[in-house]
Amino acid sequence: MSVNHNPDPQKPVPVESDRCPIEEVALVVPETDDPNLPVLTFRAWFLGLTSCSVLIFLNTFFTYRTQPLTISAILTQIAVLPIGRFMASALPDKEVRVLGGWGFNLNPGPFSIKEHVIITIFANCGVSTGGGDAYSIGAITVMKAYYKQGLGFLCALIIVLTTQAVLSHYLLMGFKSSSSSSSSSHRKVTVGFIAELTVTSTFAAVRAPDFNVIGYGWAGVLRRFLVDPVEMWWPANLAQVSLFRALHEKDVNSKGPSRMKFFMIFFIGSFLYYAFPGYLFPILTFFSWVCWAWPHSITAQQIGSGYHGLGIGAFTLDWAGISAYHGSPLVAPWFSILNIAAGFIMFVYIIVPICYWKYNTFDARKFPMFSNQLFTSKGTKYNTTAVLTPQFELNEAAYNSYGKLYLSPLFALSIGSGFARFTATLTHVFLFHGSDIWRQSRAAANSIKEDIHAKLMKKYKQVPEWWFLILLVGSIFLSLIMSFIWKEQVQLPWWGLIFAFGLAFVVTLPIGVIQATTNQQPGYDIIAQFMIGYVLPGKPIANLLFKIYGRISTVHALSFLSDLKLGHYMKIPPRCMYTAQLVGTLVAGILNLAVAWWMLENIENICDDSLPDSSPWTCPKYRVTFDASVIWGLIGPSRLFGHGGLYRNLVWLFLIGAVLPVPIWILSKIYPEKKWIPLINIPVISYGLRHPKVSAPSLRHPRVSAPSLRHPRVSAPTLRHPRVSASSLRHPRVSAPSLRHPRVSPRQIWAFKYF
Repeated sequence: MSVNHNPDPQKPVPVESDRCPIEEVALVVPETDDPNLPVLTFRAWFLGLTSCSVLIFLNTFFTYRTQPLTISAILTQIAVLPIGRFMASALPDKEVRVLGGWGFNLNPGPFSIKEHVIITIFANCGVSTGGGDAYSIGAITVMKAYYKQGLGFLCALIIVLTTQAVLSHYLLMGFKSSSSSSSSSHRKVTVGFIAELTVTSTFAAVRAPDFNVIGYGWAGVLRRFLVDPVEMWWPANLAQVSLFRALHEKDVNSKGPSRMKFFMIFFIGSFLYYAFPGYLFPILTFFSWVCWAWPHSITAQQIGSGYHGLGIGAFTLDWAGISAYHGSPLVAPWFSILNIAAGFIMFVYIIVPICYWKYNTFDARKFPMFSNQLFTSKGTKYNTTAVLTPQFELNEAAYNSYGKLYLSPLFALSIGSGFARFTATLTHVFLFHGSDIWRQSRAAANSIKEDIHAKLMKKYKQVPEWWFLILLVGSIFLSLIMSFIWKEQVQLPWWGLIFAFGLAFVVTLPIGVIQATTNQQPGYDIIAQFMIGYVLPGKPIANLLFKIYGRISTVHALSFLSDLKLGHYMKIPPRCMYTAQLVGTLVAGILNLAVAWWMLENIENICDDSLPDSSPWTCPKYRVTFDASVIWGLIGPSRLFGHGGLYRNLVWLFLIGAVLPVPIWILSKIYPEKKWIPLINIPVISYGLRHPKVSAPSLRHPRVSAPSLRHPRVSAPTLRHPRVSASSLRHPRVSAPSLRHPRVSPRQIWAFKYF
């Protein structure tokens, strides 16, 4: 086994029994700590809050555009390093006294790695909240821009603060954090993760964590199960650890280039390479040899096109496209990638073609093969305003007169895969990890085996549990008050909020186990909306808010748990982490709402379908949120999936998903020597059974006009029978009719993030 070298001979190298049993962690994460390094300094506060504010403004602004753009926190992670070092050399070593006896030092010494980590935590708040994952802003946008509801600012502020700040802090309760260390890892693994971070940063493919106050609470409860155990290693964090160490540490007795030199080579190389798919040679973004070989064949277009077909034989040399679907393949464990690939191939290349061409399942050939749009029985766009009352509820008489709602085949089947994924996750975690969870719960009050990182964390003061309890109770109390005072606007009664909190508490642990071990997060958005859709049919706003307080609090809790593990690896004191997360979340949430509110009030017809083709404000992401509220809230699951519903047979996938992990578990017990059997992960396989996402760069293709990137203004037959060649679709002189040919819209980037 390779040795994790210790650059400081005064700090003992840990014995073999203390090492983390996860090889990747043992080779990358430092095993020493200097508790004297400064953390929450003036530099950290200034650069952290500045980064958070700038990112929240830019990301909120760009998320409303027709071609959404997210500015990653990794850019500030790199940019603040020279600024921090400049401040360390320029600021005076002077004590500043404020508020009586309290004070701080302007320059406590060299810019430390712990300051850098804390600044990145601040910046992450600006990306997660403004970069498209503040679902509360999505709900507010849908309420104001799509349903034209007279929502008050105070009500919106309570929604944002309670969903952006409360539960996650409770989760911090048991977190044992520590401070950054300086031991050197095995060069092979470290260099690999540095390569991943440099490539990913250049292509803006790193997705920052999300933060939610209610999620803080769940994280506090679940820390002992998802942060403390060494088996819960959160693979994505290792790339961040490698980058921090590359930027701050010096290699000792190393052969070959240093980590910093290697980082700069990859950073510059990836930056230069992106000029080819991004500007000079855009065909690298997407190429289909099937469409190229048979440019006039309708079937070839449906089979080979990645824009409006199955994409069989298509490929990309654009890293943003490669990492856009399930994150970077350099971070995800190999068995996770194989599981996803198996699910994707089975779904897109086998199930969908059979349903579309052979059986015409759900009247599939009336509609585009995949689209997130809602349709009538004739294949035209569904007019939701025709079935909506002034109280934003379903007008049943108008609905019966106007007709049923229909979905594209991939859209419908993706929803079915979500049903299977939910029950498969519960069964898989119960069978494969149930005994470990039970053992952890029994040992929680006693001493359990700790690795070197957990032992190093013991020297720091923990966050008192009552800090989290106050935030948790306060958030729930404000949410309940909102449901009473603004009951007409929010539609969700107090018991609906309690139901949402309970659902999140039940499912966060099993989903967290999957993410902490495979780097994939099975979603249950449709389950949350499915449940409340049955309980409160015809109430789209209630459906939106239930998803926020239920499913999205889980998303934020798991993101915060991931950050806690990062702090655990980098030895950040728990109270410093708590402070940075809380302040960053509150600042980001308030600024996020302020920017969004200003845009909704001052940009005429923002997010409206009546906007001209040249308008940049069509809000593709929030259109998907609106469509989901129509499916699950306004129309309701009982009409689509209940008795007599066109999609009623998809409900059987609940049972199928619950049963599928059982034979794999039985085989793993019969053949324990076959180590590959437990790696067959049904929840992760089902994660590949989704609508194939398209990367943002392909939608920013310079040879495609803005009108073609919006909704197609053609009839259903035209959608099924494209009469233009693949080459003409990419040609800059393509005619106006061909520009209306159905291509994937920016809305489809986000279409199945929720399913």
